[in-house]
Amino acid sequence: MQAALTVTPAQLPDVLLHVAVVRPVFLWGAPGIGKSSLVQAFAESLGLDCVTLLGTQLAPEDLIGVPQIVDGRSRFAPPENIARDEPYCLFLDELNASAPEVQKAFYSLILDRRIGTYELPEGSVVIGAGNRATDNALARPMASALVNRMVHVHLRASADDWLKWAADHGIHPWIVGYLTQRPDHLWSAAPKVEEPFSTPRGWHMLSDALHSYGQGIDDDMLGVLAHGTLTAAHASAFRAYVKTVRHAYDLDAVLKGDAGWPREPENRDLLYFLAETFRARLIRGLPGSKEHAPPDGRQLAYRAKTLLVELAEISLECAQLVIATGDDGAPVLPSWFLVEVSRDLPRLAAARS
Repeated sequence: MQAALTVTPAQLPDVLLHVAVVRPVFLWGAPGIGKSSLVQAFAESLGLDCVTLLGTQLAPEDLIGVPQIVDGRSRFAPPENIARDEPYCLFLDELNASAPEVQKAFYSLILDRRIGTYELPEGSVVIGAGNRATDNALARPMASALVNRMVHVHLRASADDWLKWAADHGIHPWIVGYLTQRPDHLWSAAPKVEEPFSTPRGWHMLSDALHSYGQGIDDDMLGVLAHGTLTAAHASAFRAYVKTVRHAYDLDAVLKGDAGWPREPENRDLLYFLAETFRARLIRGLPGSKEHAPPDGRQLAYRAKTLLVELAEISLECAQLVIATGDDGAPVLPSWFLVEVSRDLPRLAAARS
């Protein structure tokens, strides 16, 4: 199921507070962006226990129970973890990954809030969650009858929300610092092959591993951990970022003229990282219109042209990376700046030679 509109993790609790208390909600989202933890936090905020059922690990009898004889008649006895006397949050995780017969077993529970003769206590909430087929995750089509029984909410990863959360949950400062500079690296689409990819969950796992190793972790092991939890490109960039932290070598120093671009062959990964960070800084800092550019925007543009010449002398590929178009082929830097670059760079290069 594709989303026309999405919500961020910060917006989700308010949506659930108003919707999940009156109707079942199905939460769609990519793997690793925090669906499960957000539902558990929501239940906790209401003072409710959160009972999680994994659709991929269920059989129909795990929901409807098994028959027993009562007063000479058979009736189904629902499982103990579902048949509770106090209200609770029933979280049906990976619901759309469950087998069709299991999905059917959910019908009465989702629509009528009952299993056989057992009814969910007043005040209980039912929330389902699952990945999309486009995420290369296990997902089976849901019958229209089941789809129509829930309010569907699509969750997207938000770097701002995650960084605020990270500040209160002990995420490693290297990771917070890196994602503050490169918020676009918090999440990447799942690849079509079996390899790690970047998600909030992956960054959290990397943080735990870094805390376990401590500050003395060497560069090789840092690379092993980063490549084991992140997209390869993000892992290489993060490894280079840590090198800048350890050697007090960052883009601000280059912009101020306190340091130059690294020229050593062994620091080529650092050069690529700084070039990518430089590109991101220009995207954020250059105004769309030169006529309305504030003084700091004009100063950044002036300094950027000189730095591009210096960068091209070391690596033309890195310089091209800074001004390259986006994935859709459209320019990402303001057109006025690109025009000035094409006009002024030959003159600047000649002046330096």
